[in-house]
Amino acid sequence: MRVLVIGRGGREHAIVWALSKSPKISKLFCAPGNGGIAGLAECVPITELQFDEISTFAKEQAIDLVMVAPDDPLAAGLVDHLESKGIEAFGPRANAAIIEGSKVFMKELLKKYSIPTAAYESFDSYEPALAYLRSQTAPIVIKADGLAAGKGVTVAQTMEEAEAALNDIMVDQVFGKSGASVVIEEFLTGQEMSLLAFVDGSTVRLMVPSQDHKPVFDNDKGPNTGGMGTYSPLPHIHESIVQEALKNIVQPTADAMVAEGRPFKGVLYAGLILTPNGVKTIEFNARFGDPETQVILPRLKTDLLDIFLAINNGTLAEQPIEWSEDAAVCVIVASPGYPAAYPKGLPITGLDQVQDSLVFHAGTAIEDGQIVTNGGRVLGITGIGKDIIEARQKAYADLDRIHFDGKHYRTDIAMKALK
Repeated sequence: MRVLVIGRGGREHAIVWALSKSPKISKLFCAPGNGGIAGLAECVPITELQFDEISTFAKEQAIDLVMVAPDDPLAAGLVDHLESKGIEAFGPRANAAIIEGSKVFMKELLKKYSIPTAAYESFDSYEPALAYLRSQTAPIVIKADGLAAGKGVTVAQTMEEAEAALNDIMVDQVFGKSGASVVIEEFLTGQEMSLLAFVDGSTVRLMVPSQDHKPVFDNDKGPNTGGMGTYSPLPHIHESIVQEALKNIVQPTADAMVAEGRPFKGVLYAGLILTPNGVKTIEFNARFGDPETQVILPRLKTDLLDIFLAINNGTLAEQPIEWSEDAAVCVIVASPGYPAAYPKGLPITGLDQVQDSLVFHAGTAIEDGQIVTNGGRVLGITGIGKDIIEARQKAYADLDRIHFDGKHYRTDIAMKALK
């Protein structure tokens, strides 16, 4: 088969890496790809929202499957567009991807079907939102309704911070149309868990659980990012909690989407929190998580292409899926200044010195034959070992071998599993 992956980040590098192992694939493309993906697939200079160019390329190259990885093109309907052209695509249609594209939709769906989540109110104008906010107490969570590259959520520790976040979203419109509506919800405390699932409508097959680290600095300090590191498995979170999440959240959500006439086919990501009152939903994403994918797919023993095809064919229930017992720890190396403004084009050295880890490129490019930084999150260094301790040691040892000016990273990834 000839397969085209859409996207340019660490998630896409991990997906391309997994697909590259499939004996069923004769040619892999990635649009637009990055400096690391270029070593595994032919990178094509087409961006994620150039729908006509993507479908034209797929026709010209006789592509058998287009795998749409990022949130923006899914929400904007790339899968629908490709299907309308007779091109097979993997990922949810726009009417299902709305579970990520609109936080208001997601919260209303969960309320309607009594699926556990934080208490909330949603608003589409500033004055009522501000009045409601002032009736609440901190800490409190402010969320832009639409997609905002993982940065549209503020966990405000003070009311001043909460009012500033609301003003940023609705008055200053720092996230554009994504901030036309907001969700204001209660702050929940507890361990977080990322639970991804392969879904083909009503059939839900969980992946191995993982845990992300959103704040930019050690000990969960500083502003939220798209993710500074992940690990899997979660030895400190009992399997019974995973099954509770499946029974009370993930399966009912898939069933609710079918009931709403929006059957979800693709990868459904549940961001969960383990509260004293049980597992509750923080968010849903309509695709593989980034950087969770960098620890989940290295543990997958089954051919990823077979799973994609089973979902598209509606035969996921019969598809065997095997996972490795190994542990995986991914540490994100970021540009100086991230998640605020950061430079690009910094030369990266030492990639050829890596010994024991997988290196997934998140924000890199090739300039004059040299790999350089091209994003906020630059690399994901994933160590694989018999347990979390060994996987951590490998990841951090190889991270020390890689250099670019001002690189920064958290030093405490996966420590929650070892306490």
